[in-house]
Amino acid sequence: MRARPPRAASLRALVLATHAPPAAAVTAVATLLAVAAQVTPGRVVLTGAAVLAGQASIGWSNDWLDADRDRAVARADKPVVQGTVEPSVLRGAALGAAAVAVVLSLALGTVPGLLLLVLVASGWAYNAGLKRSVVSGLPYVTGFGALPAGVVAAAPGTPVAPWWLPAAGAALGAAAHLANVAPDLEEDLATGVRGLPHRLGARVSALLGALLLGTASLVLVLGPDGPPRWWGWAGLALAVPAVAVAALAGTPRFRRLAFPAVMLLTVLDVVLLVLGGAALT
Repeated sequence: MRARPPRAASLRALVLATHAPPAAAVTAVATLLAVAAQVTPGRVVLTGAAVLAGQASIGWSNDWLDADRDRAVARADKPVVQGTVEPSVLRGAALGAAAVAVVLSLALGTVPGLLLLVLVASGWAYNAGLKRSVVSGLPYVTGFGALPAGVVAAAPGTPVAPWWLPAAGAALGAAAHLANVAPDLEEDLATGVRGLPHRLGARVSALLGALLLGTASLVLVLGPDGPPRWWGWAGLALAVPAVAVAALAGTPRFRRLAFPAVMLLTVLDVVLLVLGGAALT
């Protein structure tokens, strides 16, 4: 009979199984966008909590559904492989967090709530099987395109987000998908996962990801009305090294750096939107 891990270790394993860094980054992006969209303080907190619950549910469902596959390739970075958390615990946590995300999202209103839940549904659809298909990038495109639209809609009057914001989000989401898969291409192929990056190959995926990342940055600069603002040019400057890292994701040395680079650039871009007082409503 397997010994039960200490409670502290189990809690730490649960946090790690949320895929904590990207979950925190997406939550930070949503919260900062809410501030930029002039969402009231209480609803800013509610937006962040709703997105965090949704991200936790996606992370937990990923490790639950992939438990056997991760064990087959000895993914030592996965708590379920380390034996510090059981798949049944992750299943319960994932379903509970998804329910919380639904309640918190809809508390913002029907339109913002449903838009925010597109991201949650997209993440679950990816984990449940779309990751193995040629349309593996679709959940990232739809989810991250809907996220800024949902956040902006949480502002007074339920405004519609300017077109360039969901467009940039969708492009960033597609780039994130390609970068996120890069480190695990061999392990995925060994267990029968053949999403779009696996079919394109590491180098083509890396170049496509870099192109999408650069496109997203250009949309953020050129999309708003009027001449480009200082924060747009600053964001474009920050994009240069991130795009370079993404382009090299097809090589062993850089493949684990590409996804953090995409997420960091996204957070910094939103910080610049806030500091520059961009008109999101």
